[in-house]
Amino acid sequence: MLNAEQKVFYQDNGYVLVPALLDKSEAASLRAEMHAIAQSEGHSDATWDSVRNSGTAITHCHDVHFRSAMVTRLLSDPRLTSVAQDLIGPNVQLHHNKMFIKPPAKGSPFPMHQDYPYFPHRDHSMIAVILHLDDAPEEKGCLCVYPGTHKLGPLPAFGNDHHVSTTTYPIAQATPVPAKAGDAVFFHYLTVHGSGQNLSDEARTTLLIQLRDPADVPLSDRHASRGQGMMLAGIDPTAGSFKFAWEEKP
Repeated sequence: MLNAEQKVFYQDNGYVLVPALLDKSEAASLRAEMHAIAQSEGHSDATWDSVRNSGTAITHCHDVHFRSAMVTRLLSDPRLTSVAQDLIGPNVQLHHNKMFIKPPAKGSPFPMHQDYPYFPHRDHSMIAVILHLDDAPEEKGCLCVYPGTHKLGPLPAFGNDHHVSTTTYPIAQATPVPAKAGDAVFFHYLTVHGSGQNLSDEARTTLLIQLRDPADVPLSDRHASRGQGMMLAGIDPTAGSFKFAWEEKP
């Protein structure tokens, strides 16, 4: 759980670093699992349009809990869900999850952006947690944020990848959030964030999980994922009468 100082920091800045949410051995095991998935998956480049064709690449996989039992167990781990409850309330629902591996020397950057354009919600309850499975210093292209931007509401977005203004929010002036293996960064989906290129000689490996209050109403049905709606803590107060899955309308 977060202490009082961490809660205030999150409220003011829209993100908080939680050191050692996982221990080093857990992070190492998850890292090995993610790289095994990447190897079996083959080529999968998630480089954004605005930085594509620059000689960089990034490996990704969505809905990782359908490929890894370790990730399935992690999603409802109280170490993770208790922090989420501190930020969004007692009921925590999965929206989606994905892994990213930035390869050595050429790991793609992520332009500065808000997550809002991809999956907007009425009450803005959506948060993300980045679990670092290896060290992420600045030279590896660590997360960078513009503190306090979660208070500005949705900002104008540009291009197919919905990045924010590169003039107003250049990545060079963003605040880096370096992390160690096992650390987690929780941030609001309106917080302007991105990351630089991995210039190091080691891969940077992360698991990103998006969470929401189940009572929050999505304003778009984009970004549907398998397992979306699974309760990780608390209950879904919006759930109606029971129906078998095959009775549900597609």
